[in-house]
Amino acid sequence: MKWDELGAQPCSVARTLAVFGDRWTLMILRDCFLGVRRFDAFQARLGLSRALLADRLKGLTDAGVLERRTYQTGPERFEYRLTPAGIDFYPVVLGLANWGNRHLGDGRGAPLIHRHKTCDHDFVPVTTCSHCGDVVEARDVSVRPGPGFADPRAPQPKSAPASPS
Repeated sequence: MKWDELGAQPCSVARTLAVFGDRWTLMILRDCFLGVRRFDAFQARLGLSRALLADRLKGLTDAGVLERRTYQTGPERFEYRLTPAGIDFYPVVLGLANWGNRHLGDGRGAPLIHRHKTCDHDFVPVTTCSHCGDVVEARDVSVRPGPGFADPRAPQPKSAPASPS
């Protein structure tokens, strides 16, 4: 499978990687969730080239993850805001941060502490079942084909002959 074909795969992980699957894209999103919105601020924090940053921001905008809004005219300047689809990616970012805290720490503790505004307590993200509310870990899950599953072994429908014009 080629990298540029991931978005066409009948796999949700592959399609998601087609949008978010490189380190700079994930770092841009991390910064978005930390309140960064402007091109120069992204560049200053991340230290990547203007061309690469512009490319990643365009990709996230084209994918509907970020929205580009004008904040200044003459010269025209833009900021990048998370869309609802972008905000829906937050649990993934929390999960990545939590995994890094648990497995890649330097012994000094988490670099950032997450606080739940509603109850005003620090928390560690967990995945829970949307039905019963129990914490879910890998060994607690089984999978089965869903309505979007395309069995690669199934015979493909033959295309109908073209009708004469």
